[in-house]
Amino acid sequence: MWSRNSVQCGKKLIVAITANTSWYIYNFRKNTIIALLKEGYEVIVFSPEDAYTDKIKALGCHFKNLEIDRGGKNIIKDVKAIWNFYMFYKKNEIAIALNFTPKNNIYSTIAASYSNVKIINNIAGLGAVFVKNSFLTFILKKLYKFSQKKASFVFFQNKEDKFLFDKAGIKISEFDILPGSGVDLKRFTPCEAPDNGIVVFALMARLLIEKGIIEYALSARELKIKYKEKVRFLLIGYIDEKTRRSITKEQIKLWVDEGSIEYLGGTDNIELIIKKVDCVVLPSFYREGVPKSLLEAAALGKPIVTTNNVGCRETVDDGLSGYLCEPKSVTDLKEKMEMIITHSHQERVTMGMNGRKKMESCFDENIVIDKYLKAIKKLCN
Repeated sequence: MWSRNSVQCGKKLIVAITANTSWYIYNFRKNTIIALLKEGYEVIVFSPEDAYTDKIKALGCHFKNLEIDRGGKNIIKDVKAIWNFYMFYKKNEIAIALNFTPKNNIYSTIAASYSNVKIINNIAGLGAVFVKNSFLTFILKKLYKFSQKKASFVFFQNKEDKFLFDKAGIKISEFDILPGSGVDLKRFTPCEAPDNGIVVFALMARLLIEKGIIEYALSARELKIKYKEKVRFLLIGYIDEKTRRSITKEQIKLWVDEGSIEYLGGTDNIELIIKKVDCVVLPSFYREGVPKSLLEAAALGKPIVTTNNVGCRETVDDGLSGYLCEPKSVTDLKEKMEMIITHSHQERVTMGMNGRKKMESCFDENIVIDKYLKAIKKLCN
């Protein structure tokens, strides 16, 4: 039966969900789509076609291909992206659009303002560019200032990003703070690593320099020399060949060949790997929202070593569920990882379960979905 809030004049209200990859929508917003469909909304996903497009369609929603250059700086392509959004809203009776990822937050909002479509944006971290003093930063702030005042509602994933918006004079009508993207506590359930005398670390992320991949590899090299076969260091993630900030295949091969890193590539079943590790590491110095990989690791009952950095520090109670280290410091990262090594197996398990409790109380994905459903119903009414 249709929800009364999702029906208008006998028709289902149409909710659009946009992002710069279908991979993102399927891996981060699948349960949001399912919840919207259960509430009686019609859902159209507007994102570039990729290997996850068919999986999105299988959820029961519609799909439209979006042409957008997610990492480029070509003005002509960006203007074309705004036009693509405008035509999408003109041809489809969209009541409200949920935007994710930076260019979508900006360009979709601009286009929607000329199409009588209400907008909910999600600011999932502002990246490295936003805090630099460069011409690109100047342009980016101007675009945010022009576009976000046209949004109906804006979700932030941490309070520091909202503070940066205020500092930059970026005005928004209504906002709320989310616990990141949340984590699916039914999918990610605690599992102890084998108590076999080998401490296994894992870093799972997009393989960008700002994620601290190099610092992790350098720490692994030194710890491997000291502890030899008693430690293992896994690296999991896709190489983003479209950006110059990506770690290269050649660099990863060097680490693998010297025996410090084991590279597993990307995976859609990360929980199957992480269940067998003792600790998850993310030495990011990127302006994160709240890293999904850390939420998933904590939900699986794994202690975390991450940086005392925006977005990352929110996931850890330092000394209880993991350790915080200084960004860009190989020395401090290695020291915190060594503390994990020298803990007993049971001490690591206890830290991991402390993290699980934190996920249950603060980062349940249902909290995020519920906030979205309430915002949509309020705006549609």
